[in-house]
Formats: sequence, C-alpha cells, structure tokens
Amino acid sequence: MEHFMNLCKIICLMMPLRIMELLGLRGMYKRVFPFLAYNITFSYNEKMHTVKRDLFRNMYKFTNEDNTLRLLEIGCGSGANFPYYPDGCTVTCTDPNPHFERYLRRSMAANKHLTYEPFLVLSGEHLEEVADGSVDVVVCTLVLCSVSDVPRVLGEARRILKTGGALYFLEHVAAQRGSWTRVLQHALRPVWSWLGDGCVVTRETGRHLEAAGFSQLHLAHVDAPRVTFAVRPHVVGFAIK
Repeated sequence: MEHFMNLCKIICLMMPLRIMELLGLRGMYKRVFPFLAYNITFSYNEKMHTVKRDLFRNMYKFTNEDNTLRLLEIGCGSGANFPYYPDGCTVTCTDPNPHFERYLRRSMAANKHLTYEPFLVLSGEHLEEVADGSVDVVVCTLVLCSVSDVPRVLGEARRILKTGGALYFLEHVAAQRGSWTRVLQHALRPVWSWLGDGCVVTRETGRHLEAAGFSQLHLAHVDAPRVTFAVRPHVVGFAIK
C-alpha cells in the first residue's frame, strides 16, 4: 500500500498545476483563490448548515460582563460563518490573504446583525497585534488544514482568549488509518494542496487539539454530507481556556 501511495504522489507531482507552481504562478493564484472560495462557500454552507447551526448555538454563553461578545476569526476568508454568529457580537476578521477583503465586505454588508472591527491581514501563527486575553471567542473553521504550524496557531488562540473563553473549530481531517479514503487522500495531497492554497487533506487535527492545553475539549467526529470524499471526515466542537 505504501508503494502505491508513493506512486500516486509522483503522478500528481507531474500534473500541469505543479508545473505552473514551478514557473512562479502561485502568486497569481492567490488572487484567484478568494473568488473560488467565496463561490464554494454557498454550497458548503448549504450542506453543513445543521452542523454549523448546532456548533455555534451555545456561543452566547461566553458573553462577557458588559453583555457583549468579542469574537476573533482566524482565517476568516470571505465571511462564511457570519450568518451563524449571535446578534450584536463584535467580530475581528484576520486572514493572511489580503485579496479576501473584497468578498469579505460583501458578507459584512449581508450580515448587519454584527459589528465589525477593521480587517487584519495576519496569519494564525502571528497574531501579535491582538492583546492577551482580549477576546471571548476565537473561531477557526477550515483553516488548520492550511496553516504552516498548527500547534502555534492553537497557542495563539489560547493566548488571546480570556480565561473561560472558547475556541470553536470545524476542520476536515485525515480519514481512518487503513481506509481507502485515507489512501486516496495521500494520493491527492500534492495537487489538492496547490488547488487549495496550501490545504493538506491528511492532517490529524484532533490530536493537535487534544495536546493544545485547553481546560476542556468538546470534540466530535462527523462525516460531512454530500461533500467530496477527500474532505468528508471532519472534527467539530469547541475548547475552553
């Protein structure tokens, strides 16, 4: 099986997209990717509506003493989660790709039940502009698959959360070991990473969450309905600092 997986990787590396990357066209794709992600958002939200609704349902419990909720989203993309946030919360959006802002503004205009802080062009590994213990909730969905250092991102999330605050997550992960889905995930990994702007389909994100040092972890494994097999396995839940 290992030899088969390695052969598939070699084949994928020979595909035209890899050649485009070697020619230095990755920067151009970073401008195109937000457009693709924005349009995929509608289909994904439709398929995952119940999962997202149930995930964010208890977010109001983390409202602070002055009856407000300060929320920071790591890798906000085009704002796909906005419809699920409680009325009146103040949202700070961060993303390392500045080209998302155009589509983010559209989502902001369509979700006037929220208040928005200025958009911050920051990666999840480097949130130094955000003060320690300054937010009630951190949200991270479909992001940990593409960051360069998962433990560091989770460490930054813990740092900026107030004591008793919560990190909400929804991430696709590697399939069960020994399954054909996992074999195919490994085969698709190179080309998928290029198309997904660094997205890795074989990450075992649940293990990183377990090791991140939160006082409580509420994590469930789910299969996303009607989603491409490579990203069907998900972990979903929240962790409390």
